[in-house]
Amino acid sequence: MITIWLYALGSVTAISAISLVGAIALAVNETRLRRILFSLVALAAGALFGDVFIHILPEIFTGATTTNAALWILTGILIFFSLEKFLHWRHSHEVDDCENPEHHRGIHPIGHLNLIADGLHNLLDGAIIGASFLTSPAVGLATTFAVILHEIPQEIGDFGILIHAGFSRGRALLFNLLSASLAIVGVTVALLIGAAAEKFTASFLALAAGGFLYIAGSDLVPELHKTTDPKKSLAQLAAVIIGIVLMFLLTLIE
Repeated sequence: MITIWLYALGSVTAISAISLVGAIALAVNETRLRRILFSLVALAAGALFGDVFIHILPEIFTGATTTNAALWILTGILIFFSLEKFLHWRHSHEVDDCENPEHHRGIHPIGHLNLIADGLHNLLDGAIIGASFLTSPAVGLATTFAVILHEIPQEIGDFGILIHAGFSRGRALLFNLLSASLAIVGVTVALLIGAAAEKFTASFLALAAGGFLYIAGSDLVPELHKTTDPKKSLAQLAAVIIGIVLMFLLTLIE
């Protein structure tokens, strides 16, 4: 159990450190950055789909009844749908408020809202990773890798939002890091619950599967479809396949 704690805490610490990627993004040419993001989004989509279908679902349907597992997966999808719907509603109101010059003084509320939303997301990511490591180190590493690929482009975007909202570069990096560190809280709670009652692990994994499917299907794939150039589309497909293959290769250590 100590090994699982070390693996899980080490994984979320590495993921939390990704929040500092914004500092690197500042030094990258905008054109090159867009090109990198283009590939990372496709790679993240493939990794998330691969993690769900190659690692998480086989574990879920082995340790739980088919109906219960399916209901928990659907619950995960609905939770992420509801959260994104709420955030879109809040964001639309904040954007409308931006037309008022008074909102350009100090830190714009959208910056704080993004920190709260990202913090909740990181908390859930930590819980997901903790549940994955309770299943097996291989599943935990696969889930961590998928989360990392998803977090890199997201953290670059979050950093840009904070800068746009009025945070200085230093404060944007600091607050983004603090928000990302909530993943450590999430993994700790998941491991404590798992140590007391590992029967909840399957439910956590099912929620993770639903969340990953929703993120990949509703957020990442639509972004990929915004590109219609044949060469770029083939490059996207290749990146998605690479993400899936990487998830498959991780099964070799199981």
